[in-house]
Amino acid sequence: MTLIKSISGIRGTIGGKAGDALTPTDIVKFSTAFGLWVKAQTGNAKIVVGRDARISGEMVRNLVVGTLQGIGIDVVDVGLSTTPTVEIAVPLEQAGGGIIITASHNPKQWNALKLLNNKGEFINDEEGKKVLEMAEDAETEFAQVDDLGKVRQDDSYLQKHIDQILALPLVDVEAIKKADFKVAIDCVNSSGGIFVPALLKALGVQTVHQLYCEPDGHFPHNPEPLPENLVDLRKLVTDKKADLGIAVDPDVDRLCFVCEDGNAFGEEYTLVAVADYILKNQMGNTVSNLSSTRALRDVTESAGGEYHASAVGEVNVVTLMKEKNAVIGGEGNGGVIYPELHYGRDALVGIALFLTHLAKFGGPISALRASYPSYFISKNKITLTPEMDIDKLLLQVEEKYKSQPYSTIDGLKIEFGKQWVHLRRSNTEPIIRIYSESATEADAEKLAKEVMEEIRKLLNDRRSE
Repeated sequence: MTLIKSISGIRGTIGGKAGDALTPTDIVKFSTAFGLWVKAQTGNAKIVVGRDARISGEMVRNLVVGTLQGIGIDVVDVGLSTTPTVEIAVPLEQAGGGIIITASHNPKQWNALKLLNNKGEFINDEEGKKVLEMAEDAETEFAQVDDLGKVRQDDSYLQKHIDQILALPLVDVEAIKKADFKVAIDCVNSSGGIFVPALLKALGVQTVHQLYCEPDGHFPHNPEPLPENLVDLRKLVTDKKADLGIAVDPDVDRLCFVCEDGNAFGEEYTLVAVADYILKNQMGNTVSNLSSTRALRDVTESAGGEYHASAVGEVNVVTLMKEKNAVIGGEGNGGVIYPELHYGRDALVGIALFLTHLAKFGGPISALRASYPSYFISKNKITLTPEMDIDKLLLQVEEKYKSQPYSTIDGLKIEFGKQWVHLRRSNTEPIIRIYSESATEADAEKLAKEVMEEIRKLLNDRRSE
């Protein structure tokens, strides 16, 4: 059983003992703290709540909504939704904040409370710490019967989200219609099964082969949209002779594509391709996190813009995007942030911009992928144990490679020419992530293994002391 409190929200496995997992007691505790924080920060007693389709979603939703009512907060319940849709709904509702009930790409036993401010953006680290501090206050006074919050169901935000996407100047519906794309989709039996087909229909896509679009929360495979988890989609693309495949995660903030030949476009290249399209039409800067591909930097500099790297975490990317006035940004996990619409990862706007780009490109998606600088990222991890002193370990690795350019903005990133390796503690799982990138898969794996071997030596040396 696991309960993780971080910049990514309150995330945990369902069931077990209070304080050790995401139990009803913990859900009430953190919902109360966030609701009180919203009222204290904004004076606004309205919060938008939405959820993905995972099995525990209805149970968690009932607890969250009832708790918010119990502290006198009105709730706008948008029901089965997506993370970006809730982000859009918060400012439209003039609410004080939002709660998205989703564990994003985590397996079905996980769920989480993702917390939004009154702009519909994730609360920052300082704000998150304040919420956690308030959660430990046992003196909460709940509302009297006449002051209980009210709940309003609102299922209009699917259409509102789509309408806002269609209104974007760089989304060309006519070009998409003319291209007459045949598309296969995998929505992992979550809310994307409602939202993605509706968007494609609005964009004029006539042929859509649907896979796992029943929003019942029974994920048919690991829900993280990585090539190894999309075997069925890749086969569907080739069997149906589709022009491309589209996959999203359970809360529809991550997006990846499959080429017409069944090969993965690469989740790292979702943002690269969308950024390429934006930069062809609008000069500007870009931002991604330190663990994302160098290809975005190459594409940005070729277009005359400046690339900037942030710490991992959507809120960190957004903060730097605002500081650098970026026209596009996101994360290499397939997260596209297009500030013309809103400051949040949004697979739906990513789909619309990518299909416009592909339509104007005029060739197959595999040729579009081949037009970008080719890099490979090796993604590895080390499971944390209680006795590990991660900070000390990273300092030792830093000392080992001090002659190389490196960054400690978020963990430790070491550069070796156009190669790099990034070590950092995960915000969502009890692991250290070790990402490395090079021009070939073999070189990326080799670099990762070299650094991991150094880590093992350091750990063994420490055990023998």
